[in-house]
Amino acid sequence: MTSPASSRGVIGVDVGTGSARAGVFDLAGRLLGSAKRPITIWHENVDVVEQSSEQIWQAVAQSVREAVAASGLRPGDIAGIGFDATCSLVAVKADGTPVTVSPSGDAARNIMVWMDHRAARQAEEINVGGHDVLRYVGGRISPEMETPKLVWLKRNLPDSFAAADHFFDLADYLTWRASGSAARSICTVTCKWTYLAHERRWDAEFFRAVGLGELADENFARIGAEIVEAGSSLGDGLTAEAAADLGLMPGTPVAAALIDAHAGGVGTLGTTVEGTGLELGSRLAYVFGTSACSMASASEPVFVPGVWGPYFSAMVPGLWLNEGGQSAAGAAIDHLVSLHAAAPDTAQLAAREGLTLVEWLDREASRLAASPERVVELAGSIHVVPEFLGNRSPHADPDARAVIAGLGIDRDVASLVALYVAGVTGIGYGLRQLLDRFAADGIAISTILASGGAARSPLVCQMLADATGVPVAVAETSEPVLLGSAMLASVAAGGHPSLVDAMRAMSGTSVLFRPAQGHAAERHRQRYAAFEILQKAARQIR
Repeated sequence: MTSPASSRGVIGVDVGTGSARAGVFDLAGRLLGSAKRPITIWHENVDVVEQSSEQIWQAVAQSVREAVAASGLRPGDIAGIGFDATCSLVAVKADGTPVTVSPSGDAARNIMVWMDHRAARQAEEINVGGHDVLRYVGGRISPEMETPKLVWLKRNLPDSFAAADHFFDLADYLTWRASGSAARSICTVTCKWTYLAHERRWDAEFFRAVGLGELADENFARIGAEIVEAGSSLGDGLTAEAAADLGLMPGTPVAAALIDAHAGGVGTLGTTVEGTGLELGSRLAYVFGTSACSMASASEPVFVPGVWGPYFSAMVPGLWLNEGGQSAAGAAIDHLVSLHAAAPDTAQLAAREGLTLVEWLDREASRLAASPERVVELAGSIHVVPEFLGNRSPHADPDARAVIAGLGIDRDVASLVALYVAGVTGIGYGLRQLLDRFAADGIAISTILASGGAARSPLVCQMLADATGVPVAVAETSEPVLLGSAMLASVAAGGHPSLVDAMRAMSGTSVLFRPAQGHAAERHRQRYAAFEILQKAARQIR
């Protein structure tokens, strides 16, 4: 027997691009224990990026076992488990056997990772069709989404397409593996598969038009015949097999999942911010990790060109979601600084201090700047449009590439710091551009709720506030994405009656970074203008 719900913990599981993590929380949102395991990723070339669902599940199982042990709770004390993951495409047979999606033929490689852009041509073909569903993805579908990937798979690996009994978003694969329920989360299928959540239906004619008519003929059984709200309790909870893998009790409630960025949104939007109430419509959830995701909620649908959505109930039940961001954010900064002549020696110096190169540069910029608000001065004449992997929003231009201007032949650490600062402010100007587009379409954002690995840096948060001109709040919880998934678990277990109630009860306080004023604000205004000039020039050159 398990103990009463009020005295138990809930587990949040997050599968990112490079790792699987688990966290045990109490129903007030306090982290009791956590663990992490790396996951393997294969890069065949610039466009092909793959993973293994079996290897990810084993990493999840190890993380859950270790997190529970670290929490001091017993398996019977766990009230529920929730999952989030990257929006990656998983192909499996009915018994879970992986179906390869890889040109290599490796049977284990059955996941097209979200950043896999092999279906760029298929995305373009879909976009010229003028399909009505495209209105709900900002007018253009992305190669990061699952429908173009399915078209690619059918054309290039037809045996795999035919052999797969299930095509899952990774988060839904995890809940299926845990509970045996093939129900999909409204979050995943609406944001990445063109499900029309506001009408509770798939558009069969769209699938027939793009060459995937068999999915419609099968009543969408392979991609989601049953769609449920995030946080819904699935099946009869953990199956005996999954419980054995995870070290938990059979029957433990399993919550319908969220995409990882959306879990970060849920885990941060309820945070207490000085001088504001819980006004979800004026808050932007900004997840700054390998990629960047910006999510705004509204009570009515707002169509913003170049911005994904509006998606109904895709993050907060009953609200419409508009989703922007960039395919490379933290990854763009990592790549940018690695190009500098001083990077190898500085990386070795950082490693001796137990830091990554970016962490060391962040610390050095903080040391050199007269104040956090004046750190932009360190960038000097360098300007960066960090679109190494295209522009996701607001231009929806996957072929865009980075621009670096004003870089001299300097090989010293100071110029490497300047490049780092210019790169981070470039990320901020991309966000400012998105906020401008939101404002033009009636979505007024007064506070940015930031999370993700890069948001752990106070200097980065100050630079984002200064670059956008909007206050940035950072939740004091160390694991906002895990917390968002744990909130799902609390709803599935009956610990909280709704996801919004869970957000109110389990979110904590925040640290607020206010944008600079005066001369520093004017410097950012000028640099933002330069950012847009360079971005436009790059498009014209192409």
